[in-house]
Amino acid sequence: MKYSEFEIISNFFNKNQKTEKNLIKGIGDDAALIRIPKHNILVISTDTLVEGTHFFKNINPKNLAYKTIAVNLSDLAAMGATPKWITLSITMPKPNNKWLQCFSEKFFKILNKYKITLIGGDTNRGPLSITLSVYGLIQGKKALLRENAKEGDLIYVTGYLGESAAGFFLLQEKKYLINRDIRKYFIQKHLHPIPRISEGIILNKFANAAIDISDGLIADLGHILERSQCGADIELNQLPISNNLIKNFKEKNYLNWILYFGEDYELCFTVSKKNIEQLNLAIRQHLIHCKHIGYVTSKEKGFNLLKKNKKINFTKTGFNHFN
Repeated sequence: MKYSEFEIISNFFNKNQKTEKNLIKGIGDDAALIRIPKHNILVISTDTLVEGTHFFKNINPKNLAYKTIAVNLSDLAAMGATPKWITLSITMPKPNNKWLQCFSEKFFKILNKYKITLIGGDTNRGPLSITLSVYGLIQGKKALLRENAKEGDLIYVTGYLGESAAGFFLLQEKKYLINRDIRKYFIQKHLHPIPRISEGIILNKFANAAIDISDGLIADLGHILERSQCGADIELNQLPISNNLIKNFKEKNYLNWILYFGEDYELCFTVSKKNIEQLNLAIRQHLIHCKHIGYVTSKEKGFNLLKKNKKINFTKTGFNHFN
């Protein structure tokens, strides 16, 4: 069955969702209208996922719907924002009823989980790609920014790193001799990253700077250091590495994945020593799972990787869309 652009929107993406009180007008007009509450900051992020670059050609549409939303919400998490609204643009070679049905069902299931309203978008013909714009709110005047790290800050990372990369390579190659359940676990970590929304909101109360790890720890922490005009000392032995990675892959593999691959969508953040007790309290209350990996230093000292306090050589590049 062939669909026009408007039939695709009507049949698959014009669902009855709970109306958010600040949404004046959503789908159905030339543009959406949103009322911004007083004493709030509007946070906006846009990401595009392209077939062959960000996801495999044969990806299940349900997995694609989840990951498309999750990686966008991760950007809001890194700012300390609560997600509210979203727009969706899909480019596809031709309409596929079964694909659209699977994608849209999962898409709205995730939106409802995070209490997000779809307010508009577009459909086009071409190679498969998905573009989302997400809109969130921060109460008050403070947002987590890359530029606010200070010399002496402690550097932390949430969760574990490198597991998404393991899942990517397991999907790409069949030669790894790994237990079936462990294999499934790593692939799930790649396809279903968890956006650290609640952690970002908590961190915004006392952290100085933050970023989500999408392009690898070296590149993303490097963005914080560049914008903050600082250096850093990172201890490799302190990196958050799961036992599953250690038991199933060589060290040189998982260290490269952690440092350079990305797609973990964990938060890397800095906290001053005077605010460290607030972080420790959040950890004790099981609100944040994170690990201390190093310190922010002066710009003159540069970005250093250490292994048992000895400097090691490394490159400062991560994932690059045009490399």
